Amino acid sequence: MAAEPLGEFELIARFFTRPVPPGRQDIALAVGDDCALLQPGPGEQWAVSTDTLLEGIHFLPTVDPADLGHKALAVNLSDLAACGATPRCCFLALALPRVDEGWLQSFSGGFLAMADAHGCVLAGGDTTRSPQGVVITVTVMGVVPRGQALLRSGARPGDDIWVSGNLGDAAWGLALRRGEASADAAGARSAIERLERPQPRVGLGLALRGVASGAIDVSDGLLGDLGHILERSRVGARILWSRVPRSDGLRRRPDAEQLRWALQGGDDYELLFTAPAQGRAAVEAAAGAAGVVVTRIGEITPTGGLVLLDAAGGPMDTAPRAFDHFRP
Repeated sequence: MAAEPLGEFELIARFFTRPVPPGRQDIALAVGDDCALLQPGPGEQWAVSTDTLLEGIHFLPTVDPADLGHKALAVNLSDLAACGATPRCCFLALALPRVDEGWLQSFSGGFLAMADAHGCVLAGGDTTRSPQGVVITVTVMGVVPRGQALLRSGARPGDDIWVSGNLGDAAWGLALRRGEASADAAGARSAIERLERPQPRVGLGLALRGVASGAIDVSDGLLGDLGHILERSRVGARILWSRVPRSDGLRRRPDAEQLRWALQGGDDYELLFTAPAQGRAAVEAAAGAAGVVVTRIGEITPTGGLVLLDAAGGPMDTAPRAFDHFRP
């Protein structure tokens, strides 16, 4: 006799229910009740962010479910990193066309491994049936000392502009997955890993508290995301294209691809942040403590919008608009 298909509650119990780790007084109750019970410590604020991933929009149906589980949480942890918050717990809402136990085993393994790596307890969520592909919604909660959160509104004229890691490889990886670009075997592996297994810069975000003046994570493209900082801080910026960090493989691509992927491609999940020019040593020390390479790529100006400069110091023509689900 064939085994009866898993129901919603059996699915949750088998793949997503675990005891709260010892010593986590901030989480009095996690998965298994109508609500989780949470309590931040004295002098702390909750930092909360939510993202939804849609099959066919944010990930391809062929993606490895373990990688998808990893990324589903990683992109949310990147938001906490940009705020300088310590991850504490998360909530997962999962809509599936059907129950596939092998898929769920791999997805939950990737998701929970990322959660364990950052001390982020899965504290609740929901499961339901989806008629049109997989839908994943994750909410993360972290804590930050009161008044010390990194915000988009903190940039000031004269501040340096920094970014962590390299930019553009994730967009290159997406183009490879779509059959729109080419690469040698090593380059393809690297670019696709950047797309499908991003590493949230949580340690860097924590180290930048009290050092950076403003921050955002690069999820929708460098120019567009920097534009959010400029808008909230009411300032302008100058960026030097020659300083924008790119991998060796990407630098060997045609100039047009480098510009498009490094400046306007999404899914890098690096930290883009500003800091006073006199704090350069402190920025380098924070990056060293986090084990992350950072690059100074420009400066904040009082006005003038966002200006991209070429190697000769001349303005380059590019559209600094972030990805928008409701605009072409």
